[in-house]
Amino acid sequence: MLPSSCDTFVALPPSTEGPYIIFGKNSDRPSDEVQEVVYFPAKDYAAEEKVECTYIEIEQVAHTYAVVLSKPAWLWGAEMGANEHQVCIGNEAVWGRESADGEEALLGMDLVRLGLERADTAEKAVTVITELLEKYGQGGSCLEDECSFTYHNSFLISDRVEAWLLETSGTYWAAEKIQGGNRNISNQYCITTKIDKEHPGMREYARSNGWWDGKTGFNFATVYSYLTTARIESAGSRYCEGKKLLEQRNGHITAEVMMQILRDKDSGINMEGMFMTTGSMVSVVPTDPALPAVHYFTGTPDPERSVFKPFIFVENAHLLKETSSPRFGPDDPVKKKPRFQSKPDRKHPLFVKHELVAAIIDTHKDRGQKIIEGMRQLEKESLKEMEGILSRSVDEPDLLVDLFSLSVQKEISLYSKS
Repeated sequence: MLPSSCDTFVALPPSTEGPYIIFGKNSDRPSDEVQEVVYFPAKDYAAEEKVECTYIEIEQVAHTYAVVLSKPAWLWGAEMGANEHQVCIGNEAVWGRESADGEEALLGMDLVRLGLERADTAEKAVTVITELLEKYGQGGSCLEDECSFTYHNSFLISDRVEAWLLETSGTYWAAEKIQGGNRNISNQYCITTKIDKEHPGMREYARSNGWWDGKTGFNFATVYSYLTTARIESAGSRYCEGKKLLEQRNGHITAEVMMQILRDKDSGINMEGMFMTTGSMVSVVPTDPALPAVHYFTGTPDPERSVFKPFIFVENAHLLKETSSPRFGPDDPVKKKPRFQSKPDRKHPLFVKHELVAAIIDTHKDRGQKIIEGMRQLEKESLKEMEGILSRSVDEPDLLVDLFSLSVQKEISLYSKS
């Protein structure tokens, strides 16, 4: 299967308009896959407790941070998300010389969630992910289907201060620190000669496989990528288009600009077809630690006809019922072996309503245009409200415990009237 999934972006001062770090991602997945938005509060665990990830069980830590995640409903991990310390992570599928076919281990999406649950800075997330990668490996099908689809992973990680790009090949990895400007990734290795952290055996492994002569300057992307570029041609096009869109607004990147980039269909960033954009995220993280961050999620396919809804971490935040999919426990076909013998209905309440409205937009031009105008108005009002919150500390957190859910309810109400 050709790489056709995901574009992730980060912009730091001076690329952003104001003292903010802006993070964004489109999750491109099979068109029939449901993506949910879920919140998990911080939690303490007893010694020797385990955590069951998508395919394997690993040791749990003593404390996990509160997280908000956008995730395929069938698996444990996440495509993207943020935690209470305003660390944001998104992953990308990457392929290279090292085979991605292997036994079931941690998925890259599991590593996204584990990084968010266990790290209070972007740099610590790099450490968490790489230590887990070296200990447990990565592997297993990334589709809810008997047809196996496997890949290595790259991660774009940010916090209030900086960002990190982490790229992996099996258990080997390299990481680059990003302290200003903007960066995007799209299904291909991007780290070249600036390597700020790395697996201690990464270069020797490449040399032993004949990928590097040990003498010329080491370029991670060149060494670990395919010998031919045919496999990554589509990804390369999206990468170039994404870079161009960021540069066009350099110095003036805001939440709205990032949403526009994620909605861009001409570039292929807002993907259509058998693989399509099934969920989107934009985060606005002030560099001032006294100020709250706002994390926007769609929870529905195609950001062009979806609403970005805000979430803010506050104490006692409530669970997100309208965007949470049904749970099937041990009877879930994902948990039974052989896996994926059936596919249950995982649609959450917002997804069901949105699916009906999407059909109207497709078949009734004038009526559909009015619906989209209503969606944009909802989003505009929310962005305006969040501008005020971003400029001051949260004095009354109880007023924000249902912020995301109330926004979802407004969206559902709009659809019901349509």
